[in-house]
Amino acid sequence: MKVLLIFGLVAVALADVTRFEGDKVLRLKPVLNEHVKVIRELANSVQLDFWTPESAEQVTVGISVDIRVPAMYLDMAFTVLQQSGMQLDVFIDDVQEAVDRQIENKGSPRAHSYTKYNSWSDIESWMNSMATSNSDMISKEVIGNTYEGRPMVVLKIGKKSGSTKPAIFMDCGFHAREWISHAFCQWFVNEVRKTPGWLRLAPTNKEYKQKKLLNMVFYVIAAIGASTNPCSETYCGTAPESEIESKNLADFIRKNKSIIKAYITVHSYSQLLLFPYSYTYDLAADHDELLEVAKGASSALRSLYGTVYTSGPGAPTIYPAAGGSDDWAYDLGVKYSYTLELRDEGQYGFLLPESQIKPTCEETMLAIKYIAAHVQKNLY
Repeated sequence: MKVLLIFGLVAVALADVTRFEGDKVLRLKPVLNEHVKVIRELANSVQLDFWTPESAEQVTVGISVDIRVPAMYLDMAFTVLQQSGMQLDVFIDDVQEAVDRQIENKGSPRAHSYTKYNSWSDIESWMNSMATSNSDMISKEVIGNTYEGRPMVVLKIGKKSGSTKPAIFMDCGFHAREWISHAFCQWFVNEVRKTPGWLRLAPTNKEYKQKKLLNMVFYVIAAIGASTNPCSETYCGTAPESEIESKNLADFIRKNKSIIKAYITVHSYSQLLLFPYSYTYDLAADHDELLEVAKGASSALRSLYGTVYTSGPGAPTIYPAAGGSDDWAYDLGVKYSYTLELRDEGQYGFLLPESQIKPTCEETMLAIKYIAAHVQKNLY
């Protein structure tokens, strides 16, 4: 199996380090339309950071809503929410303490670590090193530059040959704060590099791709779950692929559409394995097969540590959301299109400790292997 991994990495320079002392993450359970209205009105009044769903517009009756509330707004938020009678739980009591615990102070390892959250410069050096040290299996390709002029790099992994091979495209890190997804990219490349058996799951050869970008969107229209407000987390853009990072990736996938047989996008958190559609409640033409594969992959993942994932199409399983890259890829013709939402279910949320990188990556590898094996046996 030839593996093609893509990392379009965006480094963001900040003048000051943001602190979160006293901020809390609350989990809300709206069970009435009035509860939904309260959440949306509160979001319009004070600065709330929606962890799940991604915005106030996506809040509906019956879903769990995780929000980070800055310390200065806690009194107001608690008063409004408690007066509504809505169920409210404090999931993270002090966000800054959770941030501090996320990084374990073990010093700087001499070699690249696959059990730490690495910096952009470390990941960039690692990509160069992987391509240079494994030139018989790994090569790089620049598919364009970011808005800031940074190169977007594709790592192609697999035994080189002169023939064209079917591909699986995998990306990680669309959203910058989903650190465990970035860690999985690196873990995956290393496992495939050092485990030749990965390349022989079936008689045919395959390709993989992974990618790390900051808040990329594939909005085709301002459909359900999207916003036309430029200040919204789910802003649909001025036009399809209006952001250069999205366009670069979309152009690359379109160029290679004839060989890409699966698309896997890795995110966090919630422990979900989703597939199209998220922008509509309509079922995909291949719904039954996609569900069967998702359930099998979730079962394989659960077999290692007992971690339970929920599987299903995005809109009915969690909430409607436009602009998902898996929906876009599926409508482009990539049949096996999936979204993985890695650990956990909210105890740490985006602040998953480094101690959970290894088990998360180990179990996720089993899900990816399951999907890959099915794709190889069912080429189209």
